[in-house]
Amino acid sequence: MTTTETGRRVLSTVGGHPAPEISMTGTSRPLGHPVREFATYESELRPDGSLNDIGHFTDGGVSWRGSIYFESASDTFLRLNDLVGLFEFDNDPQGNGRAVLYE
Repeated sequence: MTTTETGRRVLSTVGGHPAPEISMTGTSRPLGHPVREFATYESELRPDGSLNDIGHFTDGGVSWRGSIYFESASDTFLRLNDLVGLFEFDNDPQGNGRAVLYE
């Protein structure tokens, strides 16, 4: 999956720490089918500089590791409803990202 950041803002503070929100668009090919994706995620900046324990800043970008749960009513993607994906996501300072998903 490749992504482009479309927006970034700080929603509030959680326990005195900033809570950033990032929006992005991207393209991927789940199960071999081309998909245009839109996503928004939020996080919490921890005192040690990590983001929700799975992310950290890298030379102006962000690096994330975690899991994702799928939900689809489309016959094409029903098989994904039974899967948990593990992901690696890296975003550069210009807002361009790349993600790899594993079953």
